[in-house]
Amino acid sequence: MSDARTASHYPVFLDVRERLCVIVGSDAAALRKARSLAALGADVVVIEPHATEELLLLQSDGVATVEQRGYVRGDLDGAFLVHCASGSGEVGRAIHSEAQERGCLINIADAPELCSFIVPSVIRRGGLQVAISTGGVAPGAARRLKRMLGDELGDEWTDYVALLGEVRALAIVSDPGEVDAILGRAADSDLLDRLRAGACPSAAGLLEEFAHPDHDDEADQTPAGGDEGL
Repeated sequence: MSDARTASHYPVFLDVRERLCVIVGSDAAALRKARSLAALGADVVVIEPHATEELLLLQSDGVATVEQRGYVRGDLDGAFLVHCASGSGEVGRAIHSEAQERGCLINIADAPELCSFIVPSVIRRGGLQVAISTGGVAPGAARRLKRMLGDELGDEWTDYVALLGEVRALAIVSDPGEVDAILGRAADSDLLDRLRAGACPSAAGLLEEFAHPDHDDEADQTPAGGDEGL
């Protein structure tokens, strides 16, 4: 049994590439969601009868398709994900009903009881994403933690994650059986500190560096292929 002190949502990252994502309404949060979804390759449609200049710019910039009208039943045909920020409880309930019938993921602003998902506060550093959620009960706390962690995660994390990805790709080709061990050594090394200090190592050089355990007194006691911490 869960209560307010336990997590109520399953954390997951969605692939929205080439999927239809419908946004009803155009408040500031909806516009941000439209940009974020489009940046991830989604096919974004915004339905809003009173199109603002900012909203029309999304269309002229190729970010989203804008339909200047109100929501009508059938607008969710083929949709994968739906955001509703219409400000109307009646519209929200109608959209929720259609989303339920069609199996769409649905988020309705200010109506958590009608949502099948919530949007976390996210810190992005290149391929790294850190999602923070309080289950919707304390969004201010999530924003505060985002600021705190954002200060700790500098831009060097962008290069760090990208490099580890390149090392993984090379390791799979060179020694697929040792991939986890190689990445574990890289993650446990001073690589992040080196990047923070301005170093620019290559993936090939890092693969050579971490291809084998250090030959120290503890090397013989280190199990091969360990995946702790990955």
